Amino acid sequence: MNKIESIGSIIRFHRKKAGLTQKQLATLAGVGKTAVFDIEKGKKTVRLNTLTTLLSILNIHLIVQSPLMDQYNHDEGNG
Repeated sequence: MNKIESIGSIIRFHRKKAGLTQKQLATLAGVGKTAVFDIEKGKKTVRLNTLTTLLSILNIHLIVQSPLMDQYNHDEGNG
């Protein structure tokens, strides 16, 4: 399973635990049902704002990690 498929699977799991249909989640997010379907199926070309809106509605948080994040946070704090 690739990373996009994993995110889709996580969204599907949380949506179902929340008792929402794809259509209900789409309505809450202000997107079409197809967008939710595509993300849950691991489609690789999805809109970032759609993805982040769905994650927010389901109270899922993304964490950006890299070996350079400490340096980034330090440099941005001094910028």
